[in-house]
Amino acid sequence: MRILIALISGGLFGAGLWLSGMTDTGKVQGFLDVTGAWDPTLMFVMGGAIIPMALAWRLTRGRSPAAGGSFPQPPAPETDRALITGSVMFGIGWGLVGLCPGPAIASLSYGGAGGLIFLTAMLAGMWVAPALRRRLDSRAGLA
Repeated sequence: MRILIALISGGLFGAGLWLSGMTDTGKVQGFLDVTGAWDPTLMFVMGGAIIPMALAWRLTRGRSPAAGGSFPQPPAPETDRALITGSVMFGIGWGLVGLCPGPAIASLSYGGAGGLIFLTAMLAGMWVAPALRRRLDSRAGLA
């Protein structure tokens, strides 16, 4: 049952990315080009993602998922060095390529070698980042 729910959810997510234009790297880069030909339409996509998730966190408080496991928790409200660093790195990567993780996975169906290279680099970064963070935190005396 969980796999079926995950499959349906992933399919809906991918369809949402495609319908909203999030898989169009030119549209994403147009949104991020605030000093040029700025395309603000993706703000509605972000609002359309943030508002339902905020409602879901509110509605699931104190409940358990029908299919087992646990609901994702809301992020911590603090803004710290790790959040800022990660956000900057995410924004730079998103601006350079026009893809973030969801559309990168969706790009495997249409992105050809470029999409595969991006996804490989993204996975390598996800694999390296925890060890790099531990090392940087220990040097800074944070760990």
